[in-house]
Amino acid sequence: MTNPATTPLTTRGFDLVALGLAAVLALHAPHLPWWLGATLAPILGLRWWLRRQRQVRAPVWLKLPLLAALLLAIVSWYGNLFGQAPGAALAVGLLVLKLLETETVRDARVGASFTCFTLMAALLFDQSLTATTTVALGLLPPLAALRALEPGRRQPARLWRELLPGLGLLAVALPLALLGFLLLPRLSSPLWGAPNAGEQRTGLSDRMTPAGFTQLLVDDSPALRVSFDGQLPPPDQRYFRAYVMEHYDGSSWTYRDAARQRPAPVEAGQVIRYHVSLEPTRQRVLPTLDVPLAAPPGASLRRDREVIADHPVDNLRDYTLESATRYRLEPQLGRYRARWLQLPAGFDPRTLALGRSWRARYGGDNAAIVHAALALFHDGGFRYTLAPAPLGRDAMDDFLFDTREGFCEHYASAFTVLMRAAGIPARVVTGYQGGYWNALGRYLLVRNSDAHAWSEVWLDGRGWVRVDPTAAVRPQRISRGAAAAVAGQLPWYQSGWLQSLRNHWDIVNRWWNLGVNGFDALRQRGLLKPFGIREADTSTLALLLAIGCVLAMAAGLAWVWRRREPEDAARAALRRLERKLARLGVARQAGEGPRDYLQRAARALPAQHDTLIQLMHHYLELRYAHSEPTSESLRALRRAVRDFPAVRMVK
Repeated sequence: MTNPATTPLTTRGFDLVALGLAAVLALHAPHLPWWLGATLAPILGLRWWLRRQRQVRAPVWLKLPLLAALLLAIVSWYGNLFGQAPGAALAVGLLVLKLLETETVRDARVGASFTCFTLMAALLFDQSLTATTTVALGLLPPLAALRALEPGRRQPARLWRELLPGLGLLAVALPLALLGFLLLPRLSSPLWGAPNAGEQRTGLSDRMTPAGFTQLLVDDSPALRVSFDGQLPPPDQRYFRAYVMEHYDGSSWTYRDAARQRPAPVEAGQVIRYHVSLEPTRQRVLPTLDVPLAAPPGASLRRDREVIADHPVDNLRDYTLESATRYRLEPQLGRYRARWLQLPAGFDPRTLALGRSWRARYGGDNAAIVHAALALFHDGGFRYTLAPAPLGRDAMDDFLFDTREGFCEHYASAFTVLMRAAGIPARVVTGYQGGYWNALGRYLLVRNSDAHAWSEVWLDGRGWVRVDPTAAVRPQRISRGAAAAVAGQLPWYQSGWLQSLRNHWDIVNRWWNLGVNGFDALRQRGLLKPFGIREADTSTLALLLAIGCVLAMAAGLAWVWRRREPEDAARAALRRLERKLARLGVARQAGEGPRDYLQRAARALPAQHDTLIQLMHHYLELRYAHSEPTSESLRALRRAVRDFPAVRMVK
């Protein structure tokens, strides 16, 4: 028997192990530090090229410093080695360094097995249908590598043929995986460590700086999906409130959590009920349509009608709310008036002078001041762009009087500062606006690129009134959504068919989220309701799981038994040949070995002499030249015996 620790690794086996590592790098690249991916990819490529071209081995003096550098770099970047992100980075780095010393079959088996584990770890960061399918396909190279390392296997001529059996293995594993998914008890918290607190999927923050939305506005991934009990609200009512920001320091707006204050009173007119499915954000804010009337379970309603969850949203979260789309919010401002007029001293003198001039011109007509500001944005040569010019210390002065270009953050910030300068209570609100209505799934898809900022001003007799200054510059942003607003600025937004395909594909993601990612402990307990069992407890699930495993094992054994190889396939083929030769009058004698017997048969049957000699050599090679003959060579022997004629032939 060969020793895997000393058996050299074939070129094909090395190629498959390296291909599996390339799949690991590709799948983990989105959450790896850029410098780590940029370093590991060339190391992997160089190692593969040197192994293929020159059979060069990496020296020990190089491997140890690389290992130390990897550990030091990860600790320096993350601060520790624990958690999802640093753990994944360490696993990927160790895998690539393992390839430097992969020269034997044992090394390759260890690397391929750890590759499978690291590929599955990618699902800790993204559990979407696309990510899950990609991880499953990424398992094909390591599975093919393990199969190629079996002793005595002949390698197919083409690499892609090595990957095909892995698809069959994944298909066979699906029923058992489905059984475990449905019946294994659900945990109330993640099994693998703690969520990465620094990762934000939506990008919404409790701090807003003009130009800070740039990365968010080009992020086309879904943020939330909303279904309505009644009719779909019109575009000008699709405002999803997240943070209400009061404090301005001259450059940024900041949200202050007033957890101990009662929610501001609201007089609700038109009320709409809706359901939200929120993607993980690693934050506590729950976006709500316009002005929510109450908070869902596990969350609380803050003073300015923000909904804040008790814990960060680390997993897909569903909640149901009622909101007012027509309302009077906080009709009496009272002692809170000063907080909405605060402005930092020493900033934006020209902006403050403009706001005060409007107060002097229009007196107590606050509505006229609001219209004057909107007219400035509409008629003053302002331009909507995602690539505005940078602003200086007096950011609002630079924006209003010099650059005159920006997007929603710029306009909401400038408008709010102008209102406060004119003596009108005002604040900035951030969240989402718009969305794509998926008629097939009957839900509103809101993407991260739909992130938006607007203003609210307080007017006597009306309370807080939403004012969106971006609509004065770019009305399409409100009526037609973010895609229309940035069309012509981002090439990937210009393709109408691509937008349609992306939006229609999202219904598949939604079904996946509802059926797979949303399958929690509560839904698992109600799994057996159609069969008359109101709540399935742990013992019931365990019993069903055991029964299912036994049935799956029985089905697998039956399949293997039906397709099993004979205990000695070569000897079975020889017995069949003996029966054919016996019918031709050449029976095997007691104590006669296969070599002597087939040589005697060849002399007795001159017409089949060459064929019998070839069969003899083939049989003896399989029986005595290999410890484990390959299935391909056994099939070749069986075919040759099957084709051997059972009648005498005359030359």
